[in-house]
Amino acid sequence: MEDEKTYRGSCFCGAVELRVTGEPVAMGFCHCESCRQWSAAPINGFTLWRPNAVQVTKGADQIMTYNKTKHSARKWCKTCGGHLFTDHPPWELTDVYAATIPEFPFKPGVHVNYQDTVLHMHDGLPKLKDVPPDLGGSGETLPD
Repeated sequence: MEDEKTYRGSCFCGAVELRVTGEPVAMGFCHCESCRQWSAAPINGFTLWRPNAVQVTKGADQIMTYNKTKHSARKWCKTCGGHLFTDHPPWELTDVYAATIPEFPFKPGVHVNYQDTVLHMHDGLPKLKDVPPDLGGSGETLPD
């Protein structure tokens, strides 16, 4: 991983810092109700990484976790409440929210859970009804 690009991120107050190394497995937008509620936004920009590519470099003792389902362990800073990332153990992926790593060149490639959207986007990207088949979804696409 020495030659791979590294990007730094943090929570809202800076008490927790992290870095991601290399390239994410996928990037896109999630429209599911859980992500919308968690992010307090109509969509959530995600970057999915292998867990070994994500490292907390400061403030690990400041991280709190909430498990709404067995598929996600949402992490945030207990000092400022700033959201950091979500571990997805069944998929062996970590979603580092795009806004958490501001210098990372976010290039979304897909919309997931588009059947739940409250903000229709006409950007030409694939709109999946749920998630890709390799993550247990139908792979069904919806119109732009």
